[in-house]
Amino acid sequence: MAENNPFEIAKKQIDIVAKVINLNDGVRDILKSPKRELTVNFPVRMDNGDYKVFTGYRVQFNMARGPCKGGIRYHPQVTLDEVRALSAWMTWKCSVMNLPYGGAKGGVICNPKQMSRGELERLTRRFASEISPIIGPEIDVPAPDVYTDSQTMAWIMDTYSMQKGYSVPGVVTGKPIAIGGSEGRGEATGRGCMYVIREATKRQGMKLKGATVAVQGFGNAGSVVAHLLEEEQGAKIVAVSDSKGGIYNKDGLSMKKVMEHKNKTGEVSGFPGAQKISNEDLLKLDVDILVPAALENQITNKNASQIKAKLVAEAANGPTTPEADEILFKNKVTVLPDILANAGGVTVSYFEWVQDLQGFFWPIEDVNSKLEAVMSKSYQAVADSAEKYGVNNRTGAYAIAVDRVATAIRLRGIYP
Repeated sequence: MAENNPFEIAKKQIDIVAKVINLNDGVRDILKSPKRELTVNFPVRMDNGDYKVFTGYRVQFNMARGPCKGGIRYHPQVTLDEVRALSAWMTWKCSVMNLPYGGAKGGVICNPKQMSRGELERLTRRFASEISPIIGPEIDVPAPDVYTDSQTMAWIMDTYSMQKGYSVPGVVTGKPIAIGGSEGRGEATGRGCMYVIREATKRQGMKLKGATVAVQGFGNAGSVVAHLLEEEQGAKIVAVSDSKGGIYNKDGLSMKKVMEHKNKTGEVSGFPGAQKISNEDLLKLDVDILVPAALENQITNKNASQIKAKLVAEAANGPTTPEADEILFKNKVTVLPDILANAGGVTVSYFEWVQDLQGFFWPIEDVNSKLEAVMSKSYQAVADSAEKYGVNNRTGAYAIAVDRVATAIRLRGIYP
């Protein structure tokens, strides 16, 4: 459906903010067009000896503020428009955090759950070699995303380094620590989201200790947010879900035990002492804080009016449509937008890149305190911007992000 085409949504968000900050039409057109798009079709030898052709994408949206930055996802439903939208959101995310990066994104159409480790390695190395002309520490720095991880990044780093003839750890972030990864990168997205939630509840006078929380999506980001909110802030996690369904207990769930159950069974469903709940119903629970940490387009104009949470923190990318945003704003639901709430990952990716370029690595305490400082400062700037323009936090964040990129474009000019 056109209304849920992610790239159309991304462009609509730019139109919304262009009016708020009186953006020049010419600059707005530049900001709605990806700078560079690469589509590759490449063969991979499967375990049975057959060859299968896969399609992959790398979209570099904007480079006005620095090298591009963005993840690579493996998923059966990857589309070029999805990758375009995600590369645009990465541009705004890096800008709102004031990182010296532009935005990019990559994806391969595949089902990693049906592939062996050997097949995934061969697919990754072949894809890396296909996109290698346009990636590198000074051009475009990939990272993990949906169904890719630190091992995927290790394969990309090795493939790129072999082509160069020397080790280039700064070509990707989210690597294992043994080959130039950063302390704290694994939990950075969830930890950053927790810091933003903490700052928002403080600003709104809401007590985080004892606050009820529902988390949709119990992958890396969702599980870490849930664990840290419970462990470090004393919040009560009453519901969590993954792609197979969810669990609910009004008296609270132990995140440590839920994680043990998920590691053992592969899903959160069937956790003892909890009732079953669907992903759709979880969103409508009467809780203080809702964390959508799954996929795009979860909160739409069809269910936005049923959201009872006072605070929605978007640990996922694009979980709320523009129409839903308007409904939530009218209903006085505070949304912490994805380009702010889940930017802890790219912030620590930036720290990793800096450490790789310097060849000097920081202890975890330094990484977390620097992350806390960046997340807190960025949240306050977004909340101030939203108040200044009388808009929701997403538009407030976009006002900052788009203005910074537009300023960089104006200052640099058009060459030749």
